[in-house]
Amino acid sequence: MASNVTETIIGAVVLVAAGGFIAYAAQTTDLGGGGDTYTLDAAFRSASGIAAGTDVRMSGVKIGTVSHMELDPQTYQAVTTLALSSNILVPEDSDAKISADGLLGGNYVSITPGGSEFMLEAGDEILNTQGSVSLLDLLISFGTGARE
Repeated sequence: MASNVTETIIGAVVLVAAGGFIAYAAQTTDLGGGGDTYTLDAAFRSASGIAAGTDVRMSGVKIGTVSHMELDPQTYQAVTTLALSSNILVPEDSDAKISADGLLGGNYVSITPGGSEFMLEAGDEILNTQGSVSLLDLLISFGTGARE
């Protein structure tokens, strides 16, 4: 009888711990109803290192994620859809670039706000973009003395 009570208590503790981990994961990954969002598009010549779910940051603070990526068959650019928090307004002359999170870290989309008094609206496109830079290509061009 004492064995059944002990097993029940241990099982309950395991379930509570698992519930805590799920709640923490939902909070940190915005699965717990992170609020309203709106989308902006941005076309990059090279979008290496980012995918759906990649962070979008402004001044180092996460303001959204990449929600969709596809190749534009006319321009051969990677068109990304950025889902941004609805309380963050982006000036129309802002630029977006793909930045690295250190030498070994992943990439993210960085938005640098412009100075315009007019803001982008849902569905608009960020026109000033800079794609990802390959560290390997830079090292090869430096080593061979090649210029582009």
